Amino acid sequence: MSRHPEVLWAQRSDKVYLTVSLPDAKDISVKCEPEGLFSFSAMGVQGESFDFSLELFGKISPEGCKTKVGLRNIICSIQKEEKGWWKRLLKSEEKPAPYIKVDWNKWCDEDEEEQNSDLASDDDDDAYVARDDESSDDEGLLYLPDLEKARGN
Repeated sequence: MSRHPEVLWAQRSDKVYLTVSLPDAKDISVKCEPEGLFSFSAMGVQGESFDFSLELFGKISPEGCKTKVGLRNIICSIQKEEKGWWKRLLKSEEKPAPYIKVDWNKWCDEDEEEQNSDLASDDDDDAYVARDDESSDDEGLLYLPDLEKARGN
């Protein structure tokens, strides 16, 4: 029996970003079909099968779909066929499955898109890859002086 991984989504006028939370996934398969069908499957760390299919709100360009695999998640950048903001992720008006959630860290409103376009070029989806895989030990730490040296010992 297959399970569903947590899926976070965000959009821009030209793309949809899907982040699949599945640490150390293997045998990852992603399919994008022009009519808007997105399919994902992978094996988890303990050999369990994860998969899901989504019928997206609009049509997509399969050749513009990119996938980046990180240690903790898989990020899929899906090119929309026509530039424009979708009302929702899925074609269906029903409430989405509980494993699909909005990615507030990547979310951008229509009026904010132009302001944020300076931060990342259209060709560079690296700006949307989770940075937790590259964290250093020094992040968020304050500098503390060596008190022994300050006392003169």
